Amino acid sequence: MQNIINHPARIVMAALFALTAISTSFAADMNKAEGEVNTKIYTGWLSDVAISGYDPVAYFTEGKPTKGKDDFSYEWADATWKFASSGNRDLFAANPSKYAPQYGGHCAWAIAAKDDLVKVNPKYWAIVDDKLYLNYSAGVQEDWNKDRSGFIVSGDSNWSGKGYSQ
Repeated sequence: MQNIINHPARIVMAALFALTAISTSFAADMNKAEGEVNTKIYTGWLSDVAISGYDPVAYFTEGKPTKGKDDFSYEWADATWKFASSGNRDLFAANPSKYAPQYGGHCAWAIAAKDDLVKVNPKYWAIVDDKLYLNYSAGVQEDWNKDRSGFIVSGDSNWSGKGYSQ
């Protein structure tokens, strides 16, 4: 069996395939019909699970990050959302925009300060004006906390500038 590293053409083809898949995904998000949600939910590279399987409703009802269960899941905005209970799943299903994290679950500080889409650690979070914000790390959360309102204004502008809605 030949090693793929010895075949530059295969490497190039694999890279082109990956770029095509990514650009197609972004194009699909940008072309949603009017009235549909138009956001890019962070799920990681090899998953369709939003916010690493944490229950977005639990931040509001329990006041802490809580892992969801496979038994209580819901499909929304091209992602699978997991919940700690059927009640939380039903609350989300009735009004996903109320409970879904801002900026598609991407790091609130990164979208605001760097206009960049960065993964999060669901353990670093805040609810501001009944909206859930997630961040990458304790240090990033600390920086974001220094000027939450300023970062939210900047993040909202950068997020909508990418063509996404909340």
